[in-house]
Amino acid sequence: MAHTHSDNNVRTIWLVFFLLLIVTTVEVVLGIIKPEFMLNFDIIGMHLLNWTFIILTLVKAYYIVMYFMHLKYEQKNLKWVISLPSVILIPYLMFILLVEGNYINGVLM
Repeated sequence: MAHTHSDNNVRTIWLVFFLLLIVTTVEVVLGIIKPEFMLNFDIIGMHLLNWTFIILTLVKAYYIVMYFMHLKYEQKNLKWVISLPSVILIPYLMFILLVEGNYINGVLM
């Protein structure tokens, strides 16, 4: 029996599903056990564990948008129009959270 284009799509969807399942499982396990070395190591004012959650969440968001929202198969310009504001906005919002969070922490202490 010859493989059709549909078989390839189904296989891709299942691969992405299992990748998302693994990433989510890693996030849940890290959230439960909270490794001590990740809590003691700070990068730019946040624990390594927090950075790990942010990066894994961005990986999941990428795969959901690219495969389940079918953005992967769109023209290059449309991909840039949709993804570029996120690439700019996410670091900006993280900067605001870190700066303001540090300010509030200093006021409350």
